[in-house]
Amino acid sequence: MIQSLAPADIEAIERATLDAVPPQAMENVGGWLLGLDAGTVGRAHSAVPLRHDGEFADAGAVALIESRYAAHGLRAVFRVPVLPAFAGVHAELAQRGYVQTKPTCTFTGTTEGMRALKVERREERQAQWEAELLAAPDDAWRALFLGEGFDPADGASRVQILGRARDAAFARVRLAGDTVAAGMGSYSQGWASIHGMRTLAPHRGKGLASSILMALAAEAQARGIARVFLQVERSNTGAQALYARAGFVHAWDYAYWYPRSA
Repeated sequence: MIQSLAPADIEAIERATLDAVPPQAMENVGGWLLGLDAGTVGRAHSAVPLRHDGEFADAGAVALIESRYAAHGLRAVFRVPVLPAFAGVHAELAQRGYVQTKPTCTFTGTTEGMRALKVERREERQAQWEAELLAAPDDAWRALFLGEGFDPADGASRVQILGRARDAAFARVRLAGDTVAAGMGSYSQGWASIHGMRTLAPHRGKGLASSILMALAAEAQARGIARVFLQVERSNTGAQALYARAGFVHAWDYAYWYPRSA
């Protein structure tokens, strides 16, 4: 079941998303927020509607948005909700040669639910696996995104963009002095949001991601924020299972539309 959110909440979530992954520049065109960035992070380089009703689903906005990206020397990328209201936008993009890819789910939850997350780990090792928070990413936190199993070019872009997030906290778990799991929480627009969740392959399944989530939730509560959202690719069922245990519920899906030649 897809959760129903008020229009003001949808706009706040989209604005908070770009607070967390700040593009080099932004514009508002016809109710669409344009992330203008040369990096690889799709959310920082795409146009997204701030509402999900017909007023913001005008297919005529596509050409105008394309022109604004071209004015900045960038290709246009669209991040469009998978909802009936946007059928006309989908058709217009397809006609212009765009291809739909990376279906992604938006989930919302509460910081209370995150802090109550049950961690499957031996009690005597709990202190060793406790996540710690940093005000800014350190070299070890950054290095996690460049390690084995991750695309180094994409990792470098993500580190750069997440590092300039507004009102953020950077979480890590260290084992034997090595940073093996990381994540970031951004706190803006009345919401907390979760980004950049990474665990090195040999350490997955140990509850480290749960520790990261609980630490970021505690920070949100310290800032007086009770609601949280995150975005995860539809194919990442393992992460979705973790988020479900933390009480997250499905809000809506979106997909990216890239030019066919890209």
